[in-house]
Amino acid sequence: MRIVLGDDHGIVRRGLKALLEPEDDIEVVGEAGDGSEALRMCETHRPDVAILDIAMPRLNGIDVAERAIKHHPQLKVVFLSMYADESYVLRALSAGARGYLLKESTEQDLVPALRTISQGRPYFSPTISAMLLSDYMRNLQQRGQEDSYRLLTDREKEVLQLLAEGRTNKEVASILEVGVSTVETHRANLMQKLGLHNTAEIVLYAVRKSLVS
Repeated sequence: MRIVLGDDHGIVRRGLKALLEPEDDIEVVGEAGDGSEALRMCETHRPDVAILDIAMPRLNGIDVAERAIKHHPQLKVVFLSMYADESYVLRALSAGARGYLLKESTEQDLVPALRTISQGRPYFSPTISAMLLSDYMRNLQQRGQEDSYRLLTDREKEVLQLLAEGRTNKEVASILEVGVSTVETHRANLMQKLGLHNTAEIVLYAVRKSLVS
């Protein structure tokens, strides 16, 4: 697994390298101290995974992720952040990220996160997962609403699970042995029932429901 590190603090990059170097199948192929350099490293080295800070000089991590994934769709992005806030998580997912880790838990979470993300599944720090679930339940209670998940058909639940794991419509169709148009219909129906508008919100919903970690 080829990795690019993007963080404006040298001590953080050195710490990340120290965590990753003992892993035989992980190689750090590039480091960057600002967003522009991180983008250039992604374009030059075409890594499997980019580990990015959100707040970086010259170009923030969100913009780096959007631009890098646009030119290299197979790239998987993991954000390291001090911000345990749903708005940051949503921005990260909307940019195409597959993981969101808090810097305080990086030591125990980083390698498991990379293993999970390399398999196409999302990964969030346990603190983030718990926060998303707590916020979701509180919002339901405040609105006096029941969880709309029970309104989904069994097939819609299957499609939701696979989409949250990072599968494309075509991949979902192949796994379920149905047509792509059928998957698109199920996707539209489940998003309408759950009040979701994009893939990032699908992933967030699945994390809140503990459908993915």
